[in-house]
Amino acid sequence: MEQQTPESLLIAFSIITTFLISVHVFALMISVCILPNIEGVSNMPEKVARTIKDSPHEKLHTFIEMAWIFSTGLGTLLFLAEIAILAWVKFWTYSTSAAIAASVVLVPVCIIFVLFAVHFYRSLVEHKCDLSAERVEELQQIAIQLQTPANSSQNPSPVPVLKVSTT
Repeated sequence: MEQQTPESLLIAFSIITTFLISVHVFALMISVCILPNIEGVSNMPEKVARTIKDSPHEKLHTFIEMAWIFSTGLGTLLFLAEIAILAWVKFWTYSTSAAIAASVVLVPVCIIFVLFAVHFYRSLVEHKCDLSAERVEELQQIAIQLQTPANSSQNPSPVPVLKVSTT
């Protein structure tokens, strides 16, 4: 008697497939909407680009990160889950050992992927925090320089002083 694939496994397969495609379409939509604007700003002359305060780089930063996390992180995990469920759907009637083997191989792959993604993202955040701390330090130095009394030996005048002799 031939075994049929359980309906719950087919439902899980269809849900994972739908999530996988939805996540990638969402990330693609964000990329397609945002990327031309970013390229437009990045192609402007540097002086003009600096004056644009509402640049898509800054304004849509959250959406860009969401697209990256969804497409790269969640999308990859969903894809790996899709492979595992597909193995179970395909091999259910032939060999559950093959489905178990696929799942056993995918577990460490998923763990390594998550560890790498967390490490990579933490490195990016740490670098961004370091840059922000440096900028705050620079601003503090500028504020200290502005608060100190003007001393000709410390702060030379930007306008040259002409001395006129009367003789």
